[in-house]
Amino acid sequence: MQEYWELYMKNLEGKAALIQFNAGISMDLEDLGYSHQIVGFVKAKLKDANEKGFLGEAEEAEILFMEDKLEAAMLKFRIGKYVGRVISDGYVTFIYYLQFTYNWSHFIDFALTEHGSYEITNGHSHDPDWNYYKNLLYPTPKEWQIIQNHKVCDSLKEQGDRLQVERAIEHKVYFTNKESKVELTQALEKEGFKIKEEIKNEDGVDGLNFYRFDKPFYHDIDKMTLDLIDMAEFYNAQYDGWETSVVKSVLKVG
Repeated sequence: MQEYWELYMKNLEGKAALIQFNAGISMDLEDLGYSHQIVGFVKAKLKDANEKGFLGEAEEAEILFMEDKLEAAMLKFRIGKYVGRVISDGYVTFIYYLQFTYNWSHFIDFALTEHGSYEITNGHSHDPDWNYYKNLLYPTPKEWQIIQNHKVCDSLKEQGDRLQVERAIEHKVYFTNKESKVELTQALEKEGFKIKEEIKNEDGVDGLNFYRFDKPFYHDIDKMTLDLIDMAEFYNAQYDGWETSVVKSVLKVG
């Protein structure tokens, strides 16, 4: 089983939420849906949340210690898998999928003996379809795009890039029929994009490589790519990401 974690922000019931989840486990949902059909949670009220309702710096070490103790207890009692964490509105919620619950209380007692000063609730319920993982923790296509955008932006910054400088940003989109290709091409050109070339992916699906001069700064690239996702979906196509070159300085002449 692959295990890798992603971190992103989303809106939950009008509140900002910081989501950390095991993305790798999504590859094994079919098998886990048979063996781990119960979702469990442990929810603690933060003592010193910041103004956004997130974890404050002074409390971070204690909450991470709680998280480690819970995960160690989960392994000790062999009842399930840790799949994600939600921090929002002054609370942190740890989420697990369980094989059984007969020793849930022992798991809780063992994990939380050193955290008696916290206001903590816990529970579990039947969830064979993994709805909490799919609908709460797992990102939507647009949220995934933002995750990938910020990874690229972070990589550019690490290379000394000046993200506020406009440069050619190339995008890819794939479509299923020639009619949508023509209409989508016209829509892109209307928005100032230029078609670089026609392409095919590994499965032989036709697509377009197109570009426009823009800034790859975080909120700029987020708005642009989310708009492109909407445009592609409108024309029965699929947006497939972007790339650009590193720009470290601007040469001024005169």
